[in-house]
Amino acid sequence: MKAFYLLITCLLLINQGIKSQVKNILISNVMEPEEVTIAINPKNTNQIIAGANIASSYFSEDGGYTWLRHVVKCDKYNVYGDPVVFWDTLQNAYYMHLSFPNPKITPGGTWVDRIVTNKSTDFGKSYPLCYAVGKNEKKVQDKHWAAVNPKNNEIHVSWTQFDKYESKDPKDTSIIRYSKSVDGGVTWTEPKKISYYTGNCEDSDNTVEGAVPCIGTNGEVYIAWAGPKGLVFNKSVDGGNTWLPKETIIDSIPGGWEYSIDGIFRCNGLPFTACDLSNGPNRGRVYICWSDAKFGENNKDVFMVYSDDGGNTWSNRILITYFPNHKQQFMPHFTIDQSNGYLYFLYYDRRNFADGNKTDVYLTVSRDGGLKFSHHKINEQTFTPHKDVFFGDYIGVSAHKGNVRPIWMQMDDAKKLGVYTAIITDSLLQTLEEKQYLLIDKTNPYLFNSKTKIKFNALEKGTLSAYLYHATDAKFEKKVAVNKKIKGGLNELSVNFKKLKVKKGTYVLILYNNNKAHYVWIQSE
Repeated sequence: MKAFYLLITCLLLINQGIKSQVKNILISNVMEPEEVTIAINPKNTNQIIAGANIASSYFSEDGGYTWLRHVVKCDKYNVYGDPVVFWDTLQNAYYMHLSFPNPKITPGGTWVDRIVTNKSTDFGKSYPLCYAVGKNEKKVQDKHWAAVNPKNNEIHVSWTQFDKYESKDPKDTSIIRYSKSVDGGVTWTEPKKISYYTGNCEDSDNTVEGAVPCIGTNGEVYIAWAGPKGLVFNKSVDGGNTWLPKETIIDSIPGGWEYSIDGIFRCNGLPFTACDLSNGPNRGRVYICWSDAKFGENNKDVFMVYSDDGGNTWSNRILITYFPNHKQQFMPHFTIDQSNGYLYFLYYDRRNFADGNKTDVYLTVSRDGGLKFSHHKINEQTFTPHKDVFFGDYIGVSAHKGNVRPIWMQMDDAKKLGVYTAIITDSLLQTLEEKQYLLIDKTNPYLFNSKTKIKFNALEKGTLSAYLYHATDAKFEKKVAVNKKIKGGLNELSVNFKKLKVKKGTYVLILYNNNKAHYVWIQSE
């Protein structure tokens, strides 16, 4: 019988999979904050703004080490959540949100009837000015996002309009609308409908949502979103004045953009879109990041696609959370450091535990446009969310000149939510990667058709459970060991690849030492 050899391509000690080596900062735990957003000032990276539901804004002037909290107010339209923060080219800061106008102050106002922008002229310390766009009778205006053209300071915003929120009537539809401001958010163009394919109003998989704009190198406006047609895309090449008559369908979204995660009240994998404006090798490339259940309902993953021709054609989907597979990775956010074109993906991850809902936060970076990825656990404290506490719909990450600031929610043992960031530089990430590479063992060949012994290091004595997975075939799962007693230090694990019916391919052997994960990538030669 022909022997297929295996090669351990990466052997990481257990503490590399569990411990964070970046400093976490608690921004705030006041008012149960969730749905968080963050933005570094490109002209002064020490100045960072952030926000959380429903009306909390945060400001740091020391690079994220310390923060001040402020309650955003808008008497005319009120402040009603879904915050999005960003900077313009004049260093004005913006806090965009939903509305709930008091009809006595704003006649004709109804619940979530427009998109509101509060503006700050003091670098995000306060947001006294507020302006609105999008009111259309009593229709609901929801789930907005914004982008600023760095060449002319125009603000572009897109969002979802519901004829009647949560209506099950097929006559009620959802669409994507778009508007822009050329005067710093004071006035806005008449909103345009830019979606040809409509969705329903149930605020779920068949609703069109997640419209996030980005700006191209020549002022193009690119927007992708999700809905009944899957992942779709539209663009304007004249600054938002005209759009394609029908959006491009890029890919399906198996399981839909809204999905179930144990312990999370509500969760989604809605897309985020960004364009590389750097002078790097991928300048002009448009990226879209999202997550779905392509590899199984209990195996959500984070994916990306890209286009090098302005969205006319797209790459095949690229699996970002390849290391490892067969665990839940969910609720991603994505940004580009426009000084160098590096990509940063933030998401929740349950890779490190054999079972249960223990959750970590991971940051994945690609410095070559998505050819290679490195993965970093960035939360210091693993947490377990509780389904009876609303966890919000999104997290965030901002990066500029090698400074990376993620923002996420996590829950303490008392079921209290807090908002966190981490002090990260790309040079720190590269240093951590070099330390990981020192642990690689590339000298151990194993036979697919033989019983062999794999050596590994355990940091503590206790039990070992081991599972062999195919890297992309979610149906392949083999138990190698269950609650096997082991000692601290060097151990051996016997694996009979012939008995497990392992064929040529790439596999992940996951070892759980006392329920904590330790990964061995195995690939046939």
